[in-house]
Amino acid sequence: MFEERLLERIANLEVAGEEAESTPAARALASVIRHLQKMLNTRRGSVSTAVDYGMPDFTNFPGESMTDTCRRMTAVIKEFVEKYEPRLANVRISFEPEENNALSLRFRLEGVLAREDGIPVTLETVVDSSGKVVVRK
Repeated sequence: MFEERLLERIANLEVAGEEAESTPAARALASVIRHLQKMLNTRRGSVSTAVDYGMPDFTNFPGESMTDTCRRMTAVIKEFVEKYEPRLANVRISFEPEENNALSLRFRLEGVLAREDGIPVTLETVVDSSGKVVVRK
């Protein structure tokens, strides 16, 4: 029951077939990925009920080197995920430079599904040049 958020559970009452037959852990992971995608694409200050919800604009850090910016982004993403995605525990974020694409930033998110017997999770988070974040397995 806790593997999905409330609105997802309501929407899935009408869904039949493959997704309805998947395991609770698979549904939980898919829900976490969807939620992270929404979270990481929300800009800080755009949610009036939680002023700290969302990602800050990292383009406005004058004087910082790329290394410093990536270090700061890693810390901000980790703090944000730990605070607003309680289904993940033992969250670790690491920056993984991409030599082939200098216009995007790639981070590895590792943790465990807290309510699913600690199933390990490894996700790739890519921030493209427009600031859009993609989260995938």
